[in-house]
Amino acid sequence: MSSMGRPRVHDEQTRAELLTTAERLVAEGGIEAVSVRAAAMGAGTTTRAVYVLFGSKEGLVQALAQRAFGLLMEQVATVPLTNDPGQDLIVCSVKGFRVFALDHPDLFRLFFTAQLPRPPLSTDSTKTRMTALEQLVLLIERAQVAGLLGGHSVEEVTLFWDALCTGLAMREICGPIQRSEGERIWTDALTALLTGLGSVDGARTSPTNKRGSPRTGPTAPTRA
Repeated sequence: MSSMGRPRVHDEQTRAELLTTAERLVAEGGIEAVSVRAAAMGAGTTTRAVYVLFGSKEGLVQALAQRAFGLLMEQVATVPLTNDPGQDLIVCSVKGFRVFALDHPDLFRLFFTAQLPRPPLSTDSTKTRMTALEQLVLLIERAQVAGLLGGHSVEEVTLFWDALCTGLAMREICGPIQRSEGERIWTDALTALLTGLGSVDGARTSPTNKRGSPRTGPTAPTRA
């Protein structure tokens, strides 16, 4: 039987190639550069493949968002945990979040900051984003159990931590923080934040810390 007219199988490899192409298109021209035709041409496939795998351009963009959050989770998961929650919180941020942002700066800018315009996240993309955020929340909860947050809530520290990491990543991507100094600067900044949160002066009275009892600061991570 002739292969002419036989439907092409659109598998996970094709899906991955289309997402890689879409990421490259974002790097070259922003989200406006992503189209069904451009993605198909860049991946060496057909527009039909895009429709079969993603349904539409919007579906491709949402899949790209989920890829970004998934890559972050994979990178954070490569960092082994120890019996020091403070060090783990810092090292997972430096070796996880920082590495992801530097390896995929365009995905980071598009889906983790307000710098670039993008469509609203779909329900599925939002769920993936919240799953990624939960990694950070769990690390912060461990630090809280260890008494490292002073009178601050997990919700507050999650906001502080996310803001600092996002800002550090932007400064390193844009250039003011030199790549050779990035790991040291991140480690010092995050250590200072965590130490301040757990200090007596920085702690606020709460039901679990009414007398403002001293907290032990995080152990400074050993740099490679």
